[in-house]
Amino acid sequence: MSILNRHSKLERHATALLVGALAVVTIGGIVEIAPLFYLQNTIEKVDGMRPYTPLELAGRNVYVREGCYTCHSQMIRPFRDEVERYGHYSLAAESMYDHSFQWGSKRTGPDLARVGQRYSNEWHVEHLIEPRAVVPESVMPSYAFLMERPLNPSDITAHLTANIRVGVPYTEEMVANAAADMRAQASPDADTSGLEERYPNVNYGDFDGQPGRLTEMDALVAYLQMLGTLVDFSTYDESTGYR
Repeated sequence: MSILNRHSKLERHATALLVGALAVVTIGGIVEIAPLFYLQNTIEKVDGMRPYTPLELAGRNVYVREGCYTCHSQMIRPFRDEVERYGHYSLAAESMYDHSFQWGSKRTGPDLARVGQRYSNEWHVEHLIEPRAVVPESVMPSYAFLMERPLNPSDITAHLTANIRVGVPYTEEMVANAAADMRAQASPDADTSGLEERYPNVNYGDFDGQPGRLTEMDALVAYLQMLGTLVDFSTYDESTGYR
């Protein structure tokens, strides 16, 4: 009996086809999953990566809530056209504290993996309030309401605690100072020494241009300004990780 005939016979018997499909999926799953139990670490070590600050984490929550990932990816593939446009291709370690990751699958708008520090806070605020004011061809909706929505610092402690449960290495000190750190990052005149010790390479300031108010716009802009800025690629070597 030829292979074609045997395959046709299998297709005519639902039970046999189901058993065969399950066998194939099981074997494939074992081949892919089993090695992970023997590897010490499935993500390469990368200098500079740290957990999100409380304000950045709140901004990421706004980003997810508003579905920004449906139009913007955060994954630069190792292709010349993408690297030349967006910057160094994305590393797995850059998503190690994302639950869930924001790689995305569609680009109605540009990739945001390296958007941090490319534009000023004022540009981001204006873009979010009225996208076509700065990008005439944009189809992005307005998020002006974020300027009026207050951010409650008391909520962030629970967010950090939840992230600890899924493996993000927040310390007791970080949790205890979460609300204060959130306010400090968005207040230019605040003492940020403790914040900088807990979260190296932190970017702080009055993100939404409204001194004295802590809003969801502050949080979202702080998150965007951090994206792609933690890893120093001038010292990165593709063969060894760093030189």
